[in-house]
Amino acid sequence: MSYFSKFPMMVYDIKNNDNYKLLPDILRRIKLRATIKSGGMVFDKYDVKEGEKPEDVAYKWFGDAELHWVILMTNNITDRYYDWPMNQVQFAEFLIDKYGDNVDAVHHYEITKSSGRTTGQGPADYSHLVEVNSDTANAISISNRQYEEREQDKKRQIQLLDKSLLGDFITEFDRLISE
Repeated sequence: MSYFSKFPMMVYDIKNNDNYKLLPDILRRIKLRATIKSGGMVFDKYDVKEGEKPEDVAYKWFGDAELHWVILMTNNITDRYYDWPMNQVQFAEFLIDKYGDNVDAVHHYEITKSSGRTTGQGPADYSHLVEVNSDTANAISISNRQYEEREQDKKRQIQLLDKSLLGDFITEFDRLISE
């Protein structure tokens, strides 16, 4: 059963000409409960491979490509083009569309900052990158390309719903979407 077949139907006049059609209410949204979303025990981590689509991941994980909507929903992906990792060709086109001839221009400057935190067993330094002004000591430039590559890497890291919870998840979705 496809994702949109689960939505209640609504009467809609697409062209505002009194020619009404019965369509799925695609504006209806379901939000995952925060307790489910934050529970690391119900999800497995997964790195999306080059060129892999949500349908591919759903087939690999659940054995059914039609369950791609579960993958998208549990990762809060609402736009498959911008929220899902792009393949190399799409990424190259995206860079040109967004930055034109300035793909390798400076996006921002940054430094590595130490957290300075320690544990009882000695230092546990957690360093992180901080965006700074160009005149900050030891600042390095990050190009538009580098910045967008990092964003793509973040998008590659998704969570997959534990297979044993799929039936309960779909039942809960069906209940909420019909309310």
